[in-house]
Amino acid sequence: MSTSMEQIVDTVRRLDGALVLEPRAGDGTPEIAWGDAFFYYAPDGQVPTTVQPYGTLVTKNYPDDVSCDLDRPDRWRVNVHVGRERARELVGGREHDAVVPDVLLPHPLYGDLGWVCVVNPGERTSDAVLGLLRAAHDAARRRYERRRGLS
Repeated sequence: MSTSMEQIVDTVRRLDGALVLEPRAGDGTPEIAWGDAFFYYAPDGQVPTTVQPYGTLVTKNYPDDVSCDLDRPDRWRVNVHVGRERARELVGGREHDAVVPDVLLPHPLYGDLGWVCVVNPGERTSDAVLGLLRAAHDAARRRYERRRGLS
């Protein structure tokens, strides 16, 4: 069973306090981001200006991020911030080929910062990806509450 981009976006959108930013032509966002998705914890519905998203879905190569060959047809990648320790547990020390789909890998640029990724999640990784996104969302919520003195 493969997971579609829409399934991932829908799953995140259903999480309490989730904000999914999906840049499109004409909305003022940079053209390079069009077609991608950015996941935030934002219970007020406003895009946070002081935090990074906890997950992203990218549909193309970026100038400094080409190792996953996302410019080929029907290729995309989901990226999740899991923290350095969890990333080491999940993918640390593993040899990897960033072009291979349906494999949990360190993010090609931000792996050292605790990000993992999967190109075209499928049978092997779909459940794990969705679980990691839920956990990242929960961690973002805890940080939000701590910053506001709610916990």
